[in-house]
Amino acid sequence: MAGGQERILRRRIRSVQATKKITRAMELIAASRIVKAQTRVQEAVPYSTTITEVARNLAAAGAGANHPLLEPRPEVKRVAHIVFTADRGLCGGYNTSVIRAAEAELRAHAELGREYDLIAVGRKAESYFRYRDYRIEAAFTGFTDSPSYEDARRIAAAVDDRFLSGEVDLVQVVYTRFVSAGRQEVVVRPLMPLDREGFEESGERPTGGAALYEFEPAPEALLDRLLRATRRRECGRRSSTRRLRSTRRANGR
Repeated sequence: MAGGQERILRRRIRSVQATKKITRAMELIAASRIVKAQTRVQEAVPYSTTITEVARNLAAAGAGANHPLLEPRPEVKRVAHIVFTADRGLCGGYNTSVIRAAEAELRAHAELGREYDLIAVGRKAESYFRYRDYRIEAAFTGFTDSPSYEDARRIAAAVDDRFLSGEVDLVQVVYTRFVSAGRQEVVVRPLMPLDREGFEESGERPTGGAALYEFEPAPEALLDRLLRATRRRECGRRSSTRRLRSTRRANGR
């Protein structure tokens, strides 16, 4: 073998070995984050279950009969889509699957003559839709490693006033639902208005007789606050499961 060819091969071997060390380091970092991310998701479950149960009791007490967050619009002219992706790649088809589902929803609503608002959560969603000249109303990035309640509040605030004022008739979220380490699925579901039937029937009811509640302040005021908290909770859960999903993908699990 000529000396020049041998040098090229040696250089290539060193390059592959360096890449192997880098990817191994990335795997170790991702593995160290999995437990922490999964704990955050699991810790949100009791809060989610309790707030749903309290809101259900409020509805049973007569609150929310005409609450704007529970009443579907007679005609849907504009739909807001909140798309949750990661800030970075190297997570398999995680980002691609969510973006593909969101784009399919945009096309489906466009065929029905509906306008759209697009809220991108994660740099991958923002860069994809901006590159393809979609109109992005708001973008939230940079908090994949540690999503907080404040991040969820800002995301929910981006659509709150627009929905309540009637500027937007439907708000949908597109995200990946974490089922287990080996199974995740892309979900498209309404955020506003809340699904009244699903909201009232979701969750496990305690066995035995039903409890009687006295509410202070009025049930209507409490339900309004809880429904607003529910929207922020949903956005926060999407951010947390997004982090867990992308971390597992980066770790090759």
